[in-house]
Amino acid sequence: MILLVTAPPGREGDAILELEWALGKVRVKGTDWRGVLLAETPLPKDEALKRLRNFETQAIQRVIPIERLVPARWEEVEKAVLELGKAIDGTFAVRARVRGNKRLSQRELEVKLGSLLVERYNLKVNLSEPDYTVIIEVLGKKAGIGLVRKGEVLRFDVKE
Repeated sequence: MILLVTAPPGREGDAILELEWALGKVRVKGTDWRGVLLAETPLPKDEALKRLRNFETQAIQRVIPIERLVPARWEEVEKAVLELGKAIDGTFAVRARVRGNKRLSQRELEVKLGSLLVERYNLKVNLSEPDYTVIIEVLGKKAGIGLVRKGEVLRFDVKE
């Protein structure tokens, strides 16, 4: 399981230590963006999120589960989203965040991929209270794609 983790800029080291304490086995890599880390753990998603949810954090702000890491090219992102979309059993929304990539736009990813999922799987969109959220996190040349239910994106109040 891959987790995209955010921390206040300059507190990445603290966040890495907290991830190691909370998850045990974990490999954490920094990215080109301050405060953005990628953590890889052999734990299943539910277990990793449970451990982090119950952890007293001082540096971790957000944790986003990522199922696939693909090259940040439209075709690759589309393929991964369609693959994950097969598991959607209810309403959905697509949320994208683009960092360091001029070829992909947040709005275009959300609208076009949302339309594609509706056409392909006859799904219903719900932007305010979706059962599932397809998350696309573009980090330069890589894109993380995740499918999350309510409550699977963790947010913590951290003093900067």
